[in-house]
Amino acid sequence: MSKVLVVEDDEAMAVALQDGFSYEGHDVIRASDGEEALRLAREQDPDVMILDVMLPKMTGLEVCKTLRSEHSPLPIIML
Repeated sequence: MSKVLVVEDDEAMAVALQDGFSYEGHDVIRASDGEEALRLAREQDPDVMILDVMLPKMTGLEVCKTLRSEHSPLPIIML
């Protein structure tokens, strides 16, 4: 079972993504802003990140650039 980090500030979209991944048997962690996404990516060691581009506090692009500058191999799917 894989761990999916869903980063989405729109509650309805976040719930829909969480429900879909949970239904398929994945563990889902959710973040609603860029700073929380970075913290969870570092602490929870997810297998994949589903990342919204437009987020509060830090954009999805900034999150992605920060993780890549840290040489994180985490697969990221941008929404």
